[in-house]
Order: sequence, then structure tokens, then C-alpha cells
Amino acid sequence: MRGPHNLWRLVRTGATMERTGAMRVALDAMEAPVALRVAARVLGWPFKFLGYKGDPSLPPVTRALTALGPAYIKFGQILSTRPDVVGEDLANQLQVLQDKLPPFPTSQAKSTIAAELGRSVDELFVDFSEPVAAASIAQVHKAQKAVTGEDVAVKVLRPGIERAFRRDIDAFYFAASVIEFLSPSSRRLRPTQVIAHFEGVVLGELDLRLESSSAAEFAANTEKDAGFRVPRIIWPLSARRVMTMDWAEGVPIHDIKALDAAGHDRVALAARVLHLFLSHALRDGYFHADMHQGNLKVAENGDIIALDFGIMGHIDDYTRRVYAEILFGFIRRDFRRVAEVHFEAGYVPADRDVEEFTRALRAVGEPIFGMDASRISMAHLLSYLFEVTEKFGMQTRTELILLQRTMVVVEGVSRSLDPHINIWEVARPVVESYIKENIGPKALFRDLAKTAEVLARFGPKLPQMVEKLLIRQTEETDPPQKRNGWRDIGLIGLGVGLTSLGFLLSALF
Repeated sequence: MRGPHNLWRLVRTGATMERTGAMRVALDAMEAPVALRVAARVLGWPFKFLGYKGDPSLPPVTRALTALGPAYIKFGQILSTRPDVVGEDLANQLQVLQDKLPPFPTSQAKSTIAAELGRSVDELFVDFSEPVAAASIAQVHKAQKAVTGEDVAVKVLRPGIERAFRRDIDAFYFAASVIEFLSPSSRRLRPTQVIAHFEGVVLGELDLRLESSSAAEFAANTEKDAGFRVPRIIWPLSARRVMTMDWAEGVPIHDIKALDAAGHDRVALAARVLHLFLSHALRDGYFHADMHQGNLKVAENGDIIALDFGIMGHIDDYTRRVYAEILFGFIRRDFRRVAEVHFEAGYVPADRDVEEFTRALRAVGEPIFGMDASRISMAHLLSYLFEVTEKFGMQTRTELILLQRTMVVVEGVSRSLDPHINIWEVARPVVESYIKENIGPKALFRDLAKTAEVLARFGPKLPQMVEKLLIRQTEETDPPQKRNGWRDIGLIGLGVGLTSLGFLLSALF
């Protein structure tokens, strides 16, 4: 329930951060201003005794997030990919949140499997292992299929995870509503809608049948991508709380020493991770939206293996083109065009000044080009971008949240492999290829063909529609209404013409 009782949850969050020492560490890592440090101390210290103690063996921030629950762990997973934002030490500490959380007992996992699949683990599997990885929502066991002896990975949801997430999300909703009430200017960021989006994503993760379906679709889309692999889903051994797939043998992509020992080219891997993400987002409009290090392995032959398909992103054709044009404009340093695209897409209110917005974007983009990535402070860059969005009244685009968040995570993964990577130079060939195929005369004709195909489906109804309009036209006496009627008939005529054009274009393209 999203009531004021959630205030207790938020108070306890701050108290836990204070009690575990996480507040000070986090503020230090993010170089928070003195005023914020003082405010956090004054507000947090009196309630310190109300906070969760957590696991004393863990570092402060990791200790606090694991004590607070799965939704907080998700946030920590994102930060773990951004050493440029939170610092190298804190990012390394947070990596345990990706796949090294405390597991739940194997006996509970076996009970869940038996309840979901209707047969005992001993009947279905051989050598069912203790947990080999444990994350915020589920844990993974290695086993062999009883019939074939194939190695498989069995993913099982944590007991009570649905209730835990619901509790956290309700508190987030309450916090968002309070923020909107106390700070009207924050409404442009749509905090409530952002939480609603997060809720939809999380609820999708809590049904492993949906994840299995996502994995199968993603595998079909990417089967021809060189150097990339998605494990096969084993449907008869999967259900709502259990998912079974082929075992993926490889080096975790965060294990830099192991990658070097195996002779993998980390510079090439860094570029490929970014290439793959952009290709999936732009080419397919369907991408892995949780590509942190814990969900990526490198096979012996150098292939990148993706795991955990609970969060997948989807963007439509139009949004892909907007996103590509914005990236392409930054790559070409055509900040005027980047600004125009923002206005054309409605991302910036029409009453703002395009020239002023262009100058603001130039201030964001110019420092990046020609610089070693290790010299760019992403924390400062993000801070400035936030100032720009506030100044120009840009509202949060909830349909782009996953895309933006994943871009941040993927860049973090790439930079962990190659600290000197320049994301704009690496992205250039992928974006240019997409622009060439999807923005221009050929794309225009293809769009016309699709439009005509849609109109063609109404072909059998066109005579009846014309007849009804003609009857209505003869019954109308008001001249403006007559003109409207003839306008409608003209539109239908245009539809018929486009339908005919569609058949021709379909044959050509």
C-alpha cells in the first residue's frame, strides 16, 4: 500500500546508510558538496539506531544495500559499473552485488523446482550443485540432465522475492509522490512515472517464463552476430519460478586477471561489447538491458556470452531513428543538428531557443572529443547534463529510461576492460551504418511501402466507406460540413492511390 506508512521505510533506509557507515563512504566517493554532507549527517544521525545492522564482513555501502533489499541491490549493480562516477574502490566493492550475494539454501531451491516442474530434482537432474552464483532475484545451480547428461544451468527465484520487491517499490512510490508535492519543479523529471516503469521491469523479472521467452527471441535476433552467444533455453525444464538453459563455460568479464591469463584481447572485447549493444538497440530495437559484468562471460574462443534476460529493452522504429541521429550528430560534432532533433522529437519544449540549446550541447560534447576517456569525469559530465535538462525544461522520457540506463552500464563495462576507450569513436561505424540504411531516400520509400501496406488491408472496405460518405454528403446542408465531407472522400482517394503505390514499392523493396 502506497501510504504514509512508507515514511518509516524511507527513514530506515537513511538510518541503515548511517549505521553501516555507507552514507559517509558514498558521499566521499561522489565528491558531494559540504552542504549535502552536513545535511545528510544531521538528518541521519538521530535515527542511526533504527537502521539495519547488515553483514559486518561486507564493505559499508555493499553492507547497507544488501540489508535494505533487492530493489536497492539493483541500484548498486548499476553503480558497480561506473568507477568514473563512484570511484574505483567503491565500484570494486559493489561488484559482489552482481552475482556474489548470500545464497538461499539448496534444499529450498529443490523444493521450488519440484513444485514448479512436478517432479523431484533427483528425477530430473544429476549432480545438482550448490549455488554457483546468487543475485538479487535468483540464484543459479549447475547440473546435468538426467536423460542426456548435458551440462545445464538451473535458475531459481528467491523465496518471498515478490513480496520484498513490492515493499520496496511501494516505498519508492511514496518517496516520488512526496518529492513531486514538495518540489513542483521536479515534476518535469516524472518521478512517479519513472518508478512505474521500474515496477514494470521488475515484475517482468519475477516470472521466469517471460525471461525464457526473452532469451529465445534475443537468441533468434542475434544468431548471426559474430563473437556473440546466447545459451539455449530448455523449455520442458522451465516454469514460472525455474528456468533451465545450456551451461555457458567462460571467464567472467569482470575478472581482468583471468582474461589476461587466457590471452583475450581486452581492447577488442571492450569495443565489441559497445558495438553489440548499439547494434541490438538500433538494428533490432530489442536489447539486453542489464549488461553489467555479472551477466557477461568470455568463452575460450573469445565469444561474449550473455546471461540473465530478465530485463530486456524495446524501442520503436521512430525512437531508434531519433536516438541514432542524436548519436550521429555528437559523433560529427554537429551540435546544431542534435539540438534540432531534440526539438523535432518534442524532447525540448518548442518555446525554448534552439541556438541557446545548441551552445549548451556543445559545452557537453566538445570536452569529450580528442580526449583520453580516462581523463573525462563522467560524474561531472552527468551533473552538467542534468543542469542542461533542467534549464530547458526537458521532461524525463520514460520510454528511453532503459536505453539510457543500459548505455551507462555498457560504457562502464567497456571502460573496465579498456580504460582508454573513446565511446564516440567506437560507436561511429555502427551508427553510420544504421543512418545509411534507415535515414535517406531508400528508407523513405520503405516507409511509404509500409504505410501503403497498412492501407491495403482496408481495401475491401473502401467502397463501403466511400458510399457512406457520399450518402452523408447528400444529407448535409451546412457548407462547411460539405467541404469536410469532400475532404474525407479526397483522403480515401489518396488512400487508394497509396495502396496501389504500396504494391509497386513492396515489389521493389
